[in-house]
Amino acid sequence: MMDRPVIIALDYVDGTAAQQLLNQFQNETGLWVKVGMELFYREGPQFIKQLRDQGYHVFLDLKLYDIPHTVHQAMQQIGRLGAELTTVTGLGGPDMIHAAKEGLLEGAAEAGTEAPKLLAITQLTSMDERAMHVTMQNDEFSLLDSVVHLAQLAATSGADGVISSALEVTKIHDATPAGFLTINPGIRLAADARDDQSRVVTPQKAAELGSDGIVVGRSITQAADPLAAYHTIRQQFEGSTVR
Repeated sequence: MMDRPVIIALDYVDGTAAQQLLNQFQNETGLWVKVGMELFYREGPQFIKQLRDQGYHVFLDLKLYDIPHTVHQAMQQIGRLGAELTTVTGLGGPDMIHAAKEGLLEGAAEAGTEAPKLLAITQLTSMDERAMHVTMQNDEFSLLDSVVHLAQLAATSGADGVISSALEVTKIHDATPAGFLTINPGIRLAADARDDQSRVVTPQKAAELGSDGIVVGRSITQAADPLAAYHTIRQQFEGSTVR
């Protein structure tokens, strides 16, 4: 995985719309893109292979959450696709995370490709303290406590890193082994709207907090000039001092 990528979230309903955006980035090398549920369910595995053939680094973000056997079988298929990052939901527990990792390694070995790094979702960046307490029916621990606990669980279960808000990165790094990745959505330029995100930071702040990579959607995809917005975000993220 390249150092501290800026990953563009292709949050589109079909591949045609996603490709129209990517056409504006034809002169960029080493571009990272994220394919989530809406696009993958429409276009399928072939779209991941298409992106890889075009030279993109692919983060396949499906947030798998099921019994260990089912996740293992699904990850065998994902491991064959050539994506470099993929996700499970951390609340699935240690057996599920371990099964996911095994499935990725097996699928990639069968396809003769490198296995994707496995990231566990901690708490969605749309989640706030109140919503978490309502969901979990427990107000004895904080959102930060939950994120750090899930990160530690993921680390001991075979995951390569987690998805979290950048606001939690420092605590996660303190609680997990060296090299454990923190990839952070919920990134906005200072002038942009928060939309449905609760725990939001700027690219510069994410870098200062120690983020290993950021995922950016609307600040790029809905910008008047997506390429210029991407360059601004990269400059802010890569030009900041990491702890």
